[in-house]
Amino acid sequence: MYSEIKNINVSELKRDQATQIIESCVHCGFCLATCPTYQLLGDELDSPRGRIYLIKSALEQNQFSLKSLSHMDRCLTCRSCETTCPSGVEYGQLLEIGRDLMESKRGKLQALYRYVVRKTLLTPFIFRPLGYFYRHSKISSKSVKPEKIDAKVLLIAGCVQPSLAPNINHSIKNILSKLNVEVFETSQAQCCGALDQHLAASSDAMKKVKRNIDIWTQKLESGFDSIISSASGCGVMVKDYPKLFKSSDPYFQKALFVSSKTKDIAEFLATKDLSALHLSEINVTYHEPCTMQHGQELSGLVESILSQFGYIKKTVKDSHICCGSAGAYSIFESKISNQLRNNKIENLNASQPNMIVTSNIGCLMHLQKGSSIPVKHWVELLDV
Repeated sequence: MYSEIKNINVSELKRDQATQIIESCVHCGFCLATCPTYQLLGDELDSPRGRIYLIKSALEQNQFSLKSLSHMDRCLTCRSCETTCPSGVEYGQLLEIGRDLMESKRGKLQALYRYVVRKTLLTPFIFRPLGYFYRHSKISSKSVKPEKIDAKVLLIAGCVQPSLAPNINHSIKNILSKLNVEVFETSQAQCCGALDQHLAASSDAMKKVKRNIDIWTQKLESGFDSIISSASGCGVMVKDYPKLFKSSDPYFQKALFVSSKTKDIAEFLATKDLSALHLSEINVTYHEPCTMQHGQELSGLVESILSQFGYIKKTVKDSHICCGSAGAYSIFESKISNQLRNNKIENLNASQPNMIVTSNIGCLMHLQKGSSIPVKHWVELLDV
């Protein structure tokens, strides 16, 4: 059970990548001002610069402790530091390598707990009945079929989204049908690999990544135009697939191909004539997930689409700061996660909206736990 968890071997590829990333950091400290955990805790080891020191020390085979691993665990992987960094340090990629390296320090009980949580979330047979009791919303409109088919796309279903909020993918299918796009949804079991990757289960992640690349390459070559992601966390993971392979690896070129064809639903809709669509609610505040603004670098895109329907952008204080969801982070680091959520909801509610909208299922579920007003995925507003 623990072979994947306790494996501390770091491949030559990852060591080379880590070395290059570490050498690109000039230790300027700009990242401290935008790091959520440093802002809350004030400890430099809970900042990107501090964690880079810890990873460098571990790679040099110096002693590292459970406390070092705790500093790594407290990182949200929000990548706000990457947006701020003047040197272009790929901190998120380095963090995954550091977590793999330090995982050997984790105690057996904690490792078992993380393993059980991960497998529960990623196993549809187990999660579907559990997810029913935590369901956020059910399907609220009739299915729409395209009058004609101008294009075909593959929609990534997501691991938990079909169970927790099935109306999101349903709404996307209806919206795209009105635009004469035929949608094929992937299986819920066809995970992008992000959760495994973030929880230092890189061997499991790589199995999923290779399987997806093989299946999706075949789909794209058979006439599918794009791969659509409605969860920005999945989108950034798939777009980062090429970083997981050496350029000489046969999967590298296929990963590049899959990555180049993957689009967030906002990217896809931004190129379309949306005059056939309408917005059901204008007085909303948009929470932009970290994976949207920092990971995929698509900041402002959703609001530009909503503005076509009369939405007026609202200024949100500290909009670059994470809401605290961060995948399974809210489960394992609940105290920090809840602090960030409370701050975020206060800032989102400052404009007194009727609704909060976002682009990621994790953010949606996390914010709704602390919000007295509805939280929805923004595409649901267009399914009217």
